[in-house]
Amino acid sequence: MNDVQSLYRQPEPAIDREAPKPPEHRQVARRRSGGWLLGLGVLLVLASALAFGALRYYWQNQDVAAASEQRRTFVPSVRVAAVRASDATVVVTLPATTLAFAAANIYARASGYIDKRNADIGDRVKAGQLLAQITAPELDHQIAQAQATLVQYQASLQQAHANKDLAEVTWNRDSPLVDKGWVTPQQGDTDRLTLRAREAAIGIAQGNMAAQQALLQVLNQQKAYQRVVAPFDGVITQRNIDVGSLVQADAASGTFMFTLMQSDVIRTQVYVPQDQAFGLKPGVDAVVRVPEIPDRTFPGKVTRIAGALQPGTRTLLTEIDIPNPDGALRPGMYCTIELHIPRETPGLMVPADAVIFNSAGLQVAVIEDGVARIRKVSVARDFGKEIEVRDGVKPGDQVILNPPVDLVEGSRVRARPQAPAPPS
Repeated sequence: MNDVQSLYRQPEPAIDREAPKPPEHRQVARRRSGGWLLGLGVLLVLASALAFGALRYYWQNQDVAAASEQRRTFVPSVRVAAVRASDATVVVTLPATTLAFAAANIYARASGYIDKRNADIGDRVKAGQLLAQITAPELDHQIAQAQATLVQYQASLQQAHANKDLAEVTWNRDSPLVDKGWVTPQQGDTDRLTLRAREAAIGIAQGNMAAQQALLQVLNQQKAYQRVVAPFDGVITQRNIDVGSLVQADAASGTFMFTLMQSDVIRTQVYVPQDQAFGLKPGVDAVVRVPEIPDRTFPGKVTRIAGALQPGTRTLLTEIDIPNPDGALRPGMYCTIELHIPRETPGLMVPADAVIFNSAGLQVAVIEDGVARIRKVSVARDFGKEIEVRDGVKPGDQVILNPPVDLVEGSRVRARPQAPAPPS
């Protein structure tokens, strides 16, 4: 095996240790030449780096200067909107409750038992219609007794007249005889005073008869009160008696019989806030809406307003009458009242996006000759997207919408052209 490997092994070349070497001065020259080239390359790299740094610094300064100049001369483009005068009328929506135009609690004015009851809850009745009949036999007896007493007083009056006539005849006959001395003065005084007494008796009889007639009228009125009738057209909303019920006639604790409400006209009462009450007067249009009747509105008119505001709430009591011929509205329903109140002093409408709120209060920025002017405003009403202000601007002023936070008095701005409205 070793013999075979030895046959294929190549002989190694022999090193000639006697070969001549290059001269030493050439090697030194070569080293000096390489060091100079290296230094020159390093110097060129440093010079290039310094030149590039200086150029970059110059470019940066130029950019900063250009940015500063652009910032100094830049005029921002802002969205604007015109201030407009408010509408001639303001629409105020307030909650309310429907009320009957007229409501009456009917009490017993005569004592007795209910003989008939002709009305019940929900019945529509007319004025003068019989609701219930009260029976009281003792009242009939009192009336008969009073009538008989009146007849007695009438007879007494007739008797007093007859006595007076007799006394007058006697005095007229005896008076001349007294003057002639044929009749004693005592008899003359008796006849004269008797005539006066008979005249006074007539007055007493007349007074007794008048008193008895008044008593009879009272009893007859109580008799009339036995017929309980409806005072006006309406609907019975409450009944507290039935046939056979005992009712008492008393001003303080009389028996409560019926509740009657007139519902062909509905009235509502609302309390209008002070800032919306100016311009409110009778005749102002109103619209009633009921949540359960969404497809219908009920027009009405302001008919009565209180002459003074409520001190605690600063609201004005207002009544509105609404025609209700078909009875769609019922007393006691919740509703909303929409009042169309004319403005005595129309305000100015400003978009809510234009209002600036800071330590100086509420302000808006107005463009005048390309310059922003800060105006202080006072808010009258807040309508959400728009705000009504009292002062600070005038109709037609261009206010800046969503003004930048760095906007100050005197800043130059440019109004952005508004996009055309989409075709309807």
